[in-house]
Amino acid sequence: MSEKKLLLKEAPLLEVKNLETAFDIDGTYYNAVDQVSFTVKPRQIVGVVGESGCGKSVMSLSIMQLLPKGVGKVTSGEITFDGLNLEKMSEGQINKIRGKDISMIFQEPMTSLNPVFTIGYQLMEVLFNHLKISKREARQKAIALLKSVGISRPEKIVDEYPHQLSGGMRQRVMIAIAIACQPKLLIADEPTTALDVTVQAQILELLKDIQEVNDMSVILITHDLGVVAEMCDEVMVMYAGRIVERTDVDTLFYNPKHPYTTLLLGAIPKMDDEEERLSSIQGIVPSLTNMPVTGCRFANRCPKAMPECFTITPELRETDPGHEAACLLYETSKPREGVNK
Repeated sequence: MSEKKLLLKEAPLLEVKNLETAFDIDGTYYNAVDQVSFTVKPRQIVGVVGESGCGKSVMSLSIMQLLPKGVGKVTSGEITFDGLNLEKMSEGQINKIRGKDISMIFQEPMTSLNPVFTIGYQLMEVLFNHLKISKREARQKAIALLKSVGISRPEKIVDEYPHQLSGGMRQRVMIAIAIACQPKLLIADEPTTALDVTVQAQILELLKDIQEVNDMSVILITHDLGVVAEMCDEVMVMYAGRIVERTDVDTLFYNPKHPYTTLLLGAIPKMDDEEERLSSIQGIVPSLTNMPVTGCRFANRCPKAMPECFTITPELRETDPGHEAACLLYETSKPREGVNK
């Protein structure tokens, strides 16, 4: 039996059901993530794609329980990791899991790393929080971690500060911190943002190697479909806080269902394209305070929109085996179990 078939039979490591995450704006809560459900299997790489403002990062912060207190909160749904309901755990219990069993690589390493502490201090802090280890052992492990993510002269870098490193090196440090305790699940939020093309390729190759060596599951958040094609087993396309399509990576590229996915793929520059202008998606993602109450949230930008698209909210449905889309073009298909309208 192939590895992919074995993967499909395994119980989920992470299961998210009907997740809703809202933010307080002038005393009213607005959903940034709305009725999102998905699973991540052991050793699986799941890509999450969509434009800025679609809710990708908010979803990841909800899983990590890192929403800004007093501003954002999970208002509905369940997040189950390795059999544990994260929403029902205390802050102390979450702290034992976060950084050890679930880790995250944040979008901008310069703002994620503390500028007043050395690289070694920040690596060792993670180790002290989760492992019974001496200071000497922690320093040796910090050096080994830096070496494992491809940083040369780790014995020197361990005593340097973030501002002394290049963007690519800072991102490697963030990866070292994230994998320090060999987590079961790694969430990578735009891990190659603001890096040049050569460094991007190196970082992606590094992540893939680490995932394979450590048998980790990965949620890879990106707006770059080229990264998705290179890295992922399965892909979720998000728009305005909701999942609009989900399937395996090959199917998404060769047989996209949702018009939004089709437009995203059409916007990828092609080497043999003689057009003078790049394709683009007209309009913008609606803001939290201006979200359509009924109908498809993509309707006013969709070239295939029908009158009913503005009044009927589409459900995420199975259009083909293993392929789901939230579009009225497929309204005769069977709704996915466990997802409410």
